[in-house]
Amino acid sequence: MKIQNHVHGEWVDGNGEGTPLVNPVSGEEIARATSDGVDLGRALDHARTVGGPALRAMTYAGRGEMLGKINETLTANRDKYADIALRNSGNTKIDAAIDIDGGTGTLFFYTRLAGKLGDANYLRDSGFERMAKDAAFQGMHIWVPLKGAGIHINAFNFPSWGLWEKAAVSLLAGVPFLAKPATATCLLSYEMIRDVIDAGVVPEGTISLICGGGRDLMDHVTGRDAVAFTGSADTANLLKGNANVIASSVRFNAEADSLNMSLLGPDARPGTAEFDLFVKEVSREMTVKAGQKCTAIRRAFVPAGILDEVAGALEARLAGTVTGDPRNETVRMGPLVNKAQQRSALDGIAQLAEEADVITGGDGFEPVDADPEISSFVPPTLLKCADPMGARAVHEVEVFGPACTVMPYETAEDAVELASRGGGSLAASVFTADDEFANAATLGIAADHGRVLVVDAQVAGSQTGHGIVMPMCTHGGPGRAGGGEELGGARGLRFYHQRTAVQGRLDRLEALAEAGAEVAL
Repeated sequence: MKIQNHVHGEWVDGNGEGTPLVNPVSGEEIARATSDGVDLGRALDHARTVGGPALRAMTYAGRGEMLGKINETLTANRDKYADIALRNSGNTKIDAAIDIDGGTGTLFFYTRLAGKLGDANYLRDSGFERMAKDAAFQGMHIWVPLKGAGIHINAFNFPSWGLWEKAAVSLLAGVPFLAKPATATCLLSYEMIRDVIDAGVVPEGTISLICGGGRDLMDHVTGRDAVAFTGSADTANLLKGNANVIASSVRFNAEADSLNMSLLGPDARPGTAEFDLFVKEVSREMTVKAGQKCTAIRRAFVPAGILDEVAGALEARLAGTVTGDPRNETVRMGPLVNKAQQRSALDGIAQLAEEADVITGGDGFEPVDADPEISSFVPPTLLKCADPMGARAVHEVEVFGPACTVMPYETAEDAVELASRGGGSLAASVFTADDEFANAATLGIAADHGRVLVVDAQVAGSQTGHGIVMPMCTHGGPGRAGGGEELGGARGLRFYHQRTAVQGRLDRLEALAEAGAEVAL
């Protein structure tokens, strides 16, 4: 099977044999993808000149109805997508649900938000700004959709959620997009977009798709476009450094590497609910999607006096994780997406092991119903570093797989310092019943993290989890994490709008304000 590209309103074959997509359990080739020979400049121009005007002619409520129809189309084909996630990504049922339902759930959220924005086609800030003695002359701020295209570059681990969480915001804003999923797992993105195009629920030019290399994509963007990137920091820096991107001052939002952390409070001793919740969450974050989540817990900080007890509890829990072919009903963790990711993860673990002890994982691992030589498995690997203040690799090397290092801290101030050594992260979590410690830790680590989850026994049954991104909260992080921000309800629309100050006669401004949808961006 050769995957096609959707550009300038047509399905187009790329040139050459393409890149093989494989089943990470069996090594079987399931498809090939290439975008060689596709005119990316023409693709973006079609999106801007055909898709853009069609979307901007719709109100926010109308675009919301469109999102709802996209969601209905995807929901009707969910079983097909789950099978693709199994074959191309090695996902368990839970892994596939996080990706597929995460995408449709985000579409549903923005469908409802569109209803609140109503029959307007631009946004406005609240209030007016008086600038002279004469009250008749004032100012206001409006937000209008960009007249370019969104360029959405996604990572291999979430071919559904990564696609639709960007698409939902872009389409609601009135901006068409070109999606460039990671080639290794692009089959799911392709099938989803093909179903949406075939259903006829979006105007021509609204959605474009490139499966294969991006080649000279950045050479064709303009100052009217907006690039939303998820992937490695090295790739983000390469794209941001493109001469055309710099010269055109192209909007660029990056979500990159992240050494996310979880913190166990000093009150959460063995036997407390918070201790048990921490152990459960760390082990879950290590094993869901085989640790291939940008928000997964990579560093776990615990009170120094109970380091061994925490490590022992995690070791015991991980021992119950059956790893192998997800077709086996007993399996709870699948493989990494391919051999390249397996090699990268094993290399990273080896670097961590130079300054930390390996507690679980290591030699002798045998996946269930899979050949370890052909498949791409990495066992759940827990490490213990007794001297995190003197270590470097544990704060610098991200293993994008099922690995986490547990480390001790002496004081709350030490915990905050250790958290900051990650260089900026997407997510952190704090497990404690102590309100004073919870607030101090949150404020201490907030500057280095895009999101902080605080868990105690009272929210145990309702908390959404350390690694789960919710569309009503912002997603992104400072420093190493890319410095970007997306989602966050209406806040996500800001990236695809231009804020403009309008100065004039007050009654004219009042009429302009009346026709816009008031939001706080």
